[in-house]
Amino acid sequence: MSSWIGIGANLGDASANVLDALERLAWVPGVRLLRASSLYRTAPIDSSGADYVNAVAEVDTSLSARALLAALHGIEQAHGRERPYRNAPRTLDLDLLLYDDEVIADAPSLLVPHPRMHERAFVLAPLAELAPGLLIPGRGRVADLLPGVADQAIEKIR
Repeated sequence: MSSWIGIGANLGDASANVLDALERLAWVPGVRLLRASSLYRTAPIDSSGADYVNAVAEVDTSLSARALLAALHGIEQAHGRERPYRNAPRTLDLDLLLYDDEVIADAPSLLVPHPRMHERAFVLAPLAELAPGLLIPGRGRVADLLPGVADQAIEKIR
């Protein structure tokens, strides 16, 4: 299954954390890292703290969506991820954005496509770099959604 992962961090060495997460994704049994976007800097949305470093990755996986999400949470835990409150600053955040073309509504823990991905420049810009024609089920093509987040500052940093 082709799947897309959103990666972000704003605590510690955020760039190094995002790059390490990409490396760790490649180590997960049943997951093959296909490609990763550049790194982008964005201001926090509905949050506080330092700017975020974000990227997206495309993986091919034989894991179920739930097992893939558990693997992502394991990578977050390896980076000391804490969840003291919603949208708290974080050492690492990995989100399952898309799982093939499936729509999964197993709330609250597993919602695919990620429910706000179409509203976030930090997701759409890296996705557009790699796959502008990618279809987000129920929302449309990435390239068509990107103008809707043009007011959100985002800077490619690497």
